[in-house]
Amino acid sequence: MLTPFHLAIQVRDVDEAREFYGVKMGLAEGRSDSAWIDFNLFGHQLVTHLNPALGQNGRVAKHHNPVDDHAVPVPHFGVVLEVDVWKPFAERVASFVDEFIIEPHVRFKGQPGEQHTMFFEDPSGNALEFKAFADIQSQLFATD
Repeated sequence: MLTPFHLAIQVRDVDEAREFYGVKMGLAEGRSDSAWIDFNLFGHQLVTHLNPALGQNGRVAKHHNPVDDHAVPVPHFGVVLEVDVWKPFAERVASFVDEFIIEPHVRFKGQPGEQHTMFFEDPSGNALEFKAFADIQSQLFATD
């Protein structure tokens, strides 16, 4: 059994993060303060911390690397899901994301590591990727 990870990210507005991660994405909220919120990200602890230096319309910095003919944002984070969980989650995300960085699709089709994937940003510019494999155990770290 995997143990949960803890990830703390910066956001420009705590209430905006609560709306995005809690209301829109449907993540349960844990402890919170005026400057941070814990969210249950599929069993992992995601903490959004206020960074006032970002400003009202600020965005976190990142760059892009080419992967499978797409510009993948770095850094990014997310969770590997089962396909039957990923598909309805992708539909939920599509209901509130105005523009995907990379639309939900199947990447590396017919190859080791074939996966459903999608990339999008939160309002502060943090890039998220959620992916799914038909068989996580055999495909997650497939090399052949």
